[in-house]
Amino acid sequence: CRHGCRMGSGFFAEGEAEKLAQFLGMGVEELEKAHLEEAEQFNRTLLRPKILREGRPYGRCTFFDEEKGCAIHDAKPLQCRVAMGCRPYGEKLMLWFMLNHILDPEDPESVRQYASYLKAGGKTLPGGELHTLVPDKERLHKMLDYTTVKPW
Repeated sequence: CRHGCRMGSGFFAEGEAEKLAQFLGMGVEELEKAHLEEAEQFNRTLLRPKILREGRPYGRCTFFDEEKGCAIHDAKPLQCRVAMGCRPYGEKLMLWFMLNHILDPEDPESVRQYASYLKAGGKTLPGGELHTLVPDKERLHKMLDYTTVKPW
């Protein structure tokens, strides 16, 4: 449906920016300066294609063309590949990406931010509950009450 491409861009999983640089025939540093931006979620900084906002808080992916679609289809970010946002299971795939590539259960700040997300009504998948991600109750408690502030 291309809706996600018009409203933003997806995060790269580890090592994917290098794949895109090779696909485009340029160096990683050149790619990052020209076409990528950093964004943070759950205390993790990730790369994604720049978003052309045009004065709005959202905008189209820099690699999206209304007529041709995704210009980097063969090397697009994993989050874009799994998004399927217009399909009934699209939301679950996005949650899977979040749990497997963004959230870091070893990082107390990541866990605290995720706990806030859940408390505010954020959705998750079975296995994405805090007590499942950090099964040691004492460790989880220390993370959530700021007793532990650095990753284990």
